Amino acid sequence: MIVMGLFTVAEARQELVRLMPVLDEIVVRRADMVELSAALTPGGQPSPLGGLAERKATEARLDELMTEVQQTGAELKGVAPLLVDFPADLDGVPVLLCWLEGETGLDWYHRADLGFAGRRRLPFDAL
Repeated sequence: MIVMGLFTVAEARQELVRLMPVLDEIVVRRADMVELSAALTPGGQPSPLGGLAERKATEARLDELMTEVQQTGAELKGVAPLLVDFPADLDGVPVLLCWLEGETGLDWYHRADLGFAGRRRLPFDAL
């Protein structure tokens, strides 16, 4: 685990593998939260997941999971869809190794100053 430092590509990939069960649970809890919240709105359809107590418990669990991701030094940039950045350095340039929900591996990066719109595939020599 890298804490508040820069990741190498190999370290970030290893951390992503370790985090996958956490990220998978975030996806499940995110859907539960949406369903429970909708059930609690006026005229909302009841949910078999429960009511207010279950919504509060789900929210607390989501907070725990998101904190677990952040404690690795990775940055949770989005929840729907999940977007996780790993601070790194490529050839002296500050970058964020970038994983987006649905991707099978960590194959993208963007310069820290460009954001997601500047996303590029990792060069072969960085792999």
